[in-house]
Amino acid sequence: MSNVTEINIKNMYSLEHTAAKEYLEKLTYPWEALPHIKDYILEIGKGLSCEEYNQISENVWIHKTAKVFDSAYIAGPTIIGPDTEVRQCAFIRGNALVGAGCVIGNSTELKNVIIFDNVQVPHYNYVGDSVLGYKSHMGAGSITSNVKSDKTLVHVKGKSYDGQEFDLETGLKKFGAMLGDNVEVGCNSVLNPGTVVGSNSNIYPLSPVRGYVPSNSIYKTGGVIANKE
Repeated sequence: MSNVTEINIKNMYSLEHTAAKEYLEKLTYPWEALPHIKDYILEIGKGLSCEEYNQISENVWIHKTAKVFDSAYIAGPTIIGPDTEVRQCAFIRGNALVGAGCVIGNSTELKNVIIFDNVQVPHYNYVGDSVLGYKSHMGAGSITSNVKSDKTLVHVKGKSYDGQEFDLETGLKKFGAMLGDNVEVGCNSVLNPGTVVGSNSNIYPLSPVRGYVPSNSIYKTGGVIANKE
């Protein structure tokens, strides 16, 4: 199956809610963005208005309405959008495009990510090699695991709307999670490499998630997936 339409970018994300709109429109699947996030941030960063953004260090641009606590660490290239809060001891390792109205919480770590507008990763989260859609939220302690234990390349596996099983090669060794718009991830859940969660879905707390969770679903204890009523 060459194209699983339900996990196409256009079906998972509201692109008007990210500065990566132009970049993502050229791609089919969200994980295709991962290898070139750095280059895209550098491209748009150099065109940012100095009236709206402060360049606080090499290739780090922060909107003047954003609130960044002194204890946060931010490496470039990184862009922090308007009205976003970067809280105490946040660790942004670079290649991070963070949208407007976001919360990057205490002791949260980001690396090679696209964070859409109004996303919250507020408490002790690790988010690496991932794309988080508009208004998605990761509960306290939930993380993306971005490398398989055997270090092999990541596949995305699941079942399409018409019931056909799919196994998509990504060609990537590092792949965290692709969360659609309005996804809620419960506290202390682990999103294993190759996880794709469709929009408007919920993940129960303490869940080890792998593969594809369809949109408008609830991922329950034991890996049971139910449709939202």
